[in-house]
Amino acid sequence: LVLGIALGVAVIVSIDLANVSAERGFELSTTTITGRATHAIVAGDRGVDETVYVALRTDPSWRRTMAMAPIVRVLTSSPRLEGIPLTLLGVDPFAEAPFRAYLSDGSVPVEAAVRLLTVPGAVFLAAPLAARYGLEPCPPDRLDASCRLTLVAAGREHEAHIVGLLDPADAFSRRGLETLVLTDIATAQRFGDMAGRLSQIDLILPDDVAPDALAATLPPGHLVVPAGRRSGQVVAMTEAFRINLTALSLLALVVGIFLIYNMMTFAVVQRRPLFGTLRSLGYTREQIFGMVLAEAALVALLGTALGLGLGVVLGQATVRLVTRTINDLFFVVNTRDVPMPLASLVKGSAAGILAGLIAAALPAWDAASVPPRLALLRTDLESKAQRLVVVAAGGGLILAVIGAVVLALPTRSLVISFGGTFAVLIGLAALTPWLTFWLMRFLSIPLGRWLGLLGRLATRGIIRAQSRLGIAIAALMAAVAVTIGVQVMIDSFRTTVSLWLDEALRGDIYISVAGFSANRPDEPLPPEVVALVRGYPGAAGTAGLRVVGVESAYGPLELVAVDPDTALNPRLLVQTQGTPAQVAEAFRQGAVILSEPLANHLGIERPGGALDLLTPQGWRSFPIVAIETDYASTRGTVRMSLAVYRRLWNDERLNGLTLFLPEGADIEAVTADLRRRLSAFSQVQVSPNQALREGALAIFDRTFAITVAMRLITILVAFTGVWNALLAFQLDKAREMGILRALGLTLADMHRLALIETGLAGAAAGLLAIPTGYVLAWILIFIINKRSFGWTLQMHLEPAAFVQAFGLAVGAALLAALYPAWRLHRLDVAAALRND
Repeated sequence: LVLGIALGVAVIVSIDLANVSAERGFELSTTTITGRATHAIVAGDRGVDETVYVALRTDPSWRRTMAMAPIVRVLTSSPRLEGIPLTLLGVDPFAEAPFRAYLSDGSVPVEAAVRLLTVPGAVFLAAPLAARYGLEPCPPDRLDASCRLTLVAAGREHEAHIVGLLDPADAFSRRGLETLVLTDIATAQRFGDMAGRLSQIDLILPDDVAPDALAATLPPGHLVVPAGRRSGQVVAMTEAFRINLTALSLLALVVGIFLIYNMMTFAVVQRRPLFGTLRSLGYTREQIFGMVLAEAALVALLGTALGLGLGVVLGQATVRLVTRTINDLFFVVNTRDVPMPLASLVKGSAAGILAGLIAAALPAWDAASVPPRLALLRTDLESKAQRLVVVAAGGGLILAVIGAVVLALPTRSLVISFGGTFAVLIGLAALTPWLTFWLMRFLSIPLGRWLGLLGRLATRGIIRAQSRLGIAIAALMAAVAVTIGVQVMIDSFRTTVSLWLDEALRGDIYISVAGFSANRPDEPLPPEVVALVRGYPGAAGTAGLRVVGVESAYGPLELVAVDPDTALNPRLLVQTQGTPAQVAEAFRQGAVILSEPLANHLGIERPGGALDLLTPQGWRSFPIVAIETDYASTRGTVRMSLAVYRRLWNDERLNGLTLFLPEGADIEAVTADLRRRLSAFSQVQVSPNQALREGALAIFDRTFAITVAMRLITILVAFTGVWNALLAFQLDKAREMGILRALGLTLADMHRLALIETGLAGAAAGLLAIPTGYVLAWILIFIINKRSFGWTLQMHLEPAAFVQAFGLAVGAALLAALYPAWRLHRLDVAAALRND
């Protein structure tokens, strides 16, 4: 009982800690960069023209009205720092004081600040980061290898020198600066290949200055946005992911509630004679109820305390899994420590204690309400259990129907959707004892013929033990059904992604820069690489790819510009406005294609209408000509012709190149030759089609690692419940076993009977889990997934998933029966019969 509560609480706490850690890591990094800014001037990924800052800075009216500071933000890493994601932030020290206190709070000596502007490649590191890797600033009189740092940015390696450390006094700022590398504007522009461009201009606007008034003075293609808008939108990307994880953790607790209820019921059943005696001696119903409930509360407190400690330990591993998934699917975040927010511990504590009290309430009421005379009769208990089985079945059917109605509601709320899913699952679990009763009645005749007396005894034993086994079988059924549902969903997802990759990856070799996010090429290719690949001898053709962030009426969006003739596949188009040929022609002329996730997020159900994007010439409307399948990003993308993008954005850079080879060409040999030719560009990756496909599926498997872990923990909770229930079942049957032993049943027969009974219980759970798991898989694939991420999946039913789940249920039950069966060796027949 304690272990069941502890595991349920541990899962909730560990998932909550992981979610909070990832969100806190992103919040700290964005707060560190944003500082006290209220607004920012942005122009998408292409950056703000630095002449805009010069014009504002030299305009007396704007200089007196607001504070402004330019920044250049570049993602970077260093082999010397284990390749962890870092933010290279270029600042103007003379404009920083109102925004960020890195250089103006007295923690950085003046001479170090001067060196930032005078030493080529000078950078500041956070003091904790430098201490972790044993780095020290360069001495004032020289630059040597001890303080040299190689930074990888924009696909190239750059040499930097550590000239100072950032060591603010407060802990919040120290944590925020831990993954920050500070430098001057010019160095950041050089490292990030952003000559003449700024990432944004931070502003502190007084309340009486309207952002629109400032925006009206800016050149076309520039926008004034609230400082916190971008961080809020990025965090919102992970909302569905975090809700899904939370639902999985709650599922483990639901299975734990079944366990608690089952064990408290057994505790009450085992002591019914005691309660009858106490009632006869004058104890009131309220006292009995309070006694049982207090006992449950104490056990829940102990289990919760253990669960909190275990949850913190699990949180360390869970943070790594969650952070890796967020880096693969959403944005780059580096979380090294696991904070201990009081809210997470309070959630886990409340869940564990409330679960224990709620699950114990019904058994406590049963203990308090039973008359003293009936408390001594086993037949009264089982007859009451049979009636409750029928009532629970009726209630479960109603609950399942309510859940189905809730799922049918036209809502995108994941909380409501998961509420309906839980209602269906719990409702079907409530039907399990009644279905088990009739299943055993059906099996009694064939098992009697096959196994003789033991077969008849086993089926009748399960029928008569509904008060003890019913909930345990229901809990095991629910856990195994979740295993089936999640496994079918993952298999269907993987199969769909594999088929999509076959259609999407039509080239032979792909060239890109190794980035920080696994789901998209972040960095542009060096021009020399593009020229070399474009001119590769014997190639049948090449196709370019440009991935950038652009501003839209809905906020920042990801724009993917491609060559229409090589990248537009009609088989990937879910909905179109016209024939495929008409779509292709409209695409060449400037129409855009939305991915399914983006269309889902924007509430666009079908092609038509237009999407407003901010171009360097100002706002422009692009017709939406199709919606396509895309599993590369949960954020969603806007696809545009590369020629149209280059004409409007005046950007010739490419993030990736696809090389097409003639029929029969040796792909491996060409790949090796390209790698040799590009060996001077250490960050450039050359991947053949098959390797890229396998890498994408590896990312997929990595993404679902946390889901698999949660599923295994849920099974562990259920196994604990079955083990306890079967142990209690065998202990409670001591007198019955004594009678059977006295009547001539051998010890071997009793072992077989125990295993047959428990095997039948597991088989009942496994059989009933198959249709329940199918229903759950259908809900996850066609409702939860669609509302979470907007993907359309094909259901793929693999028989192995159902066979393995059935074997898991039977195996768990048989393993749980080993100890009770071993205890039969110690059965004292005389003692067992003495009180009968």
